[in-house]
Amino acid sequence: MTSRFHHQSLRVWVANALIKPMKLILKVISVFQGWRRRHASTFSQTLRKRLFAILVLMSCITILLVDNFTAAIAQNPPLPRQEIRGVWMTNNDIDVLKERAKVTESVSKLRRLNFNTIYPVIWNSGYVMYPSAVAKRTGIQPFVLRGSDGHDILADLINQAHRQGLLVIPWFEFGYMAPPTSELVMEHPNWFTQKQNGGQTSISAAGEVMWLNPFHPEVQQFITSLVMENITQYDVDGIQFDDHMSLPVEFGYDKYTVALYAQETKKNPPTNPHDPAWVRWRADKMTAFMVQLNQAVKAQKPRLIFSVAPNYYDFAYKFQLQDWLNWLRLNIVDELIVQIYRPNLQSFVANISRQEIQEAQKSIPTGVGIMAGLRNNPVSIQQIKSQVRAAQERGLGVSFFYYESLWEYPKETSTQRQEAFQTLFRSPALRARLE
Repeated sequence: MTSRFHHQSLRVWVANALIKPMKLILKVISVFQGWRRRHASTFSQTLRKRLFAILVLMSCITILLVDNFTAAIAQNPPLPRQEIRGVWMTNNDIDVLKERAKVTESVSKLRRLNFNTIYPVIWNSGYVMYPSAVAKRTGIQPFVLRGSDGHDILADLINQAHRQGLLVIPWFEFGYMAPPTSELVMEHPNWFTQKQNGGQTSISAAGEVMWLNPFHPEVQQFITSLVMENITQYDVDGIQFDDHMSLPVEFGYDKYTVALYAQETKKNPPTNPHDPAWVRWRADKMTAFMVQLNQAVKAQKPRLIFSVAPNYYDFAYKFQLQDWLNWLRLNIVDELIVQIYRPNLQSFVANISRQEIQEAQKSIPTGVGIMAGLRNNPVSIQQIKSQVRAAQERGLGVSFFYYESLWEYPKETSTQRQEAFQTLFRSPALRARLE
């Protein structure tokens, strides 16, 4: 909407700017005609014709300029949206984050290579990564994670990133997940949901985890409190939720959710967890909470970036009850990064070409998550380059998982990998801070 308004206003401005001289010319013509009537006997007929022809020609040129200039504006597309060039900083990067000097070096390197956004983890394994009164009050955290000299890790990163012109959008990585051994599970067992057979755990990339019940009001209040604490305590540019702000489709058979479903539908949940109506009911409940969470964030800081980083839509909705396309259409998403961790380029391209990603591009900054490597599964710079270029060709930004893996690969030096990123991001693409 903003682009269309800007486009129309510019066209009107140009037209007005060019029409003013034309009005002046017409006025001169009118004055000249009056003068000619009064002094017809003394004015050369030939000179009168030539002057009149010149004035008419100037009027025509002005009209043509207006038509051509506004037509040229109409043919030009709106200004491109801010390009996402981000990187996630995970628990694997904790050795970097804890040292001020390493943070300085890392932020400077990212700025030099024309990155513009950092997504640092703040919620992992049932614990927060900053001094939290909410965590202490909830009784879930017997320690406070601090830097090597006792400093606030997140505050230091934000300060240094902002000095270099990078955005910092803290990342709520674990979403509703928590390890079975965490204080969160031990202190609040009634906050967790279960499968139909009573099982409470699933295997994730982070290992065995339990799932907070996203439909429980106490869980919703807890999540909201953590988010609000973070955005008010720190000068952040946004908050991000990924594919773990979801629920595996097998879950939702705990007593609280079964009773709520029966109250609202007058029947018990289907035994088939993939039943369409049962999937829709749970997905809609999670959407309703995300709307509330967005409203709470925007009430505190209206221009904060509400970022989501899910899996591709079909998988997210059918298997994780995460209806992020609906979130997008409800206008609660300010930035979308779809995780596409595919080593095969053809599969990668097919996924980044999906219709829902194209839909998102029309309204908000949109990017794709690219795997830069894992400790037990490094990724070559050639694979990274081919995927980044495929994204760029489609007007998409990128974010890499994760920071240290950007520079580490057994067959390539850190210098070689940095040089490659310099060729991918040849010029700065700074993102404006939304004060």
